[in-house]
Amino acid sequence: MKKDASRCNKYRRKKTGRTIELPEEIFGIEPNDHVIYLAVKQYLGAQRQGTHKVKTRMEVHGSSKKLHKQKGTGGARKGNLRNPLYKGGGTIFGPKPHTYDIKLNRKVKDLAKMSALAYKAKENAIVVLEDVNMDAPKTRQFTGILKSLNITGKKALVVLPEYNDNVYLSLRNVPSVCTTLLSDLNTYDIMNANVLVITENAAKIFSEENVEA
Repeated sequence: MKKDASRCNKYRRKKTGRTIELPEEIFGIEPNDHVIYLAVKQYLGAQRQGTHKVKTRMEVHGSSKKLHKQKGTGGARKGNLRNPLYKGGGTIFGPKPHTYDIKLNRKVKDLAKMSALAYKAKENAIVVLEDVNMDAPKTRQFTGILKSLNITGKKALVVLPEYNDNVYLSLRNVPSVCTTLLSDLNTYDIMNANVLVITENAAKIFSEENVEA
């Protein structure tokens, strides 16, 4: 699968004349919806803190003395004030701290990521951008680049081969754009974005890693 590399000069999109070969083994496979669901479920579950907690009858304050004798009163049997049936008593079967993370095999996670990339390729929602070199953080300059790519207002995920402080700071205040490193790319971020903007060097890594494999 070939993609034209684009560059933005004075906020005008131009083709560089170079093409990037995106491996069919990644971007051309038949997507597997179920593994995408599992990967997204794992990602969202891992974001939850799981610190919810209620007190049982052993943890609430109150006397442990039995309210009255067991028999002979004509009323129901009663224990102490910490009984869950009384106001201020403990909670029955309440939530306890636990993790929501689920285990996925590495092959399943890799297949989910490739399936998400294949969906973006089928939707023609991948843009290869010439590497951007910025001397200082300039949000206006980068928003101009996004405008020239016709993705203003869309959820865009910018994939960089390595951390670039100026690019990160330039995009930090743009609400519809997120940046990520190629090594940190995950299924949820891919599926959550409308457009995948991959820098030229990051796109080349896909092909190099595929050849080495």
